[in-house]
Amino acid sequence: MSISRELIGKFLVTNINGKLTSGMIAETEAYNGIVDKASHAYNGRRTKRNEIMYGEGGFTYVYLCYGIHNLFNIVTNVKEVPHAVLIRAVIPKDGAETIMKRRKKNVVDIKISDGPGTLSEALGIKTTHSGISLAGKMIWVEDRRIVFTKKEVEAGPRIGVDYAGKDALLPYRFRLNKNVINSLINEWYS
Repeated sequence: MSISRELIGKFLVTNINGKLTSGMIAETEAYNGIVDKASHAYNGRRTKRNEIMYGEGGFTYVYLCYGIHNLFNIVTNVKEVPHAVLIRAVIPKDGAETIMKRRKKNVVDIKISDGPGTLSEALGIKTTHSGISLAGKMIWVEDRRIVFTKKEVEAGPRIGVDYAGKDALLPYRFRLNKNVINSLINEWYS
């Protein structure tokens, strides 16, 4: 779960179709592999879709949710240990014009990329980007040395995984508090 927390404040960067965009990671959720009822790999389940989770860490896992939303995950463990972190929200930084165009918005506000589907749309990420190395030149994570205190990052249960019973209540979700998010948006876009 430490990687999920450590990703808060890092930047998810994409260079897709010649368009460079980025966003500061503001919300994540950890998935603890075969012992986590909310994980696609629970109980050792392996499918064509989730096979990338069983690979080495540092690769993308992108899947389609409800047949509509592309959800972006980072595989985070060693080969055969299917852990992943879902990136749930980013605050746009680079390529704001491209992000607004992709999202059909006129301004950058708190809603432009505050969900896992909207952030993928904002950064141009689709299921075709599953299995890409984060060491490449298409999608990567940058550490721009921005650090947040424990008070600025909230931990709590994951969203939308009620079917996982007690596992849904685990504090595997990390999010910058709304005051910090609003402050950054105001600083970057006022």
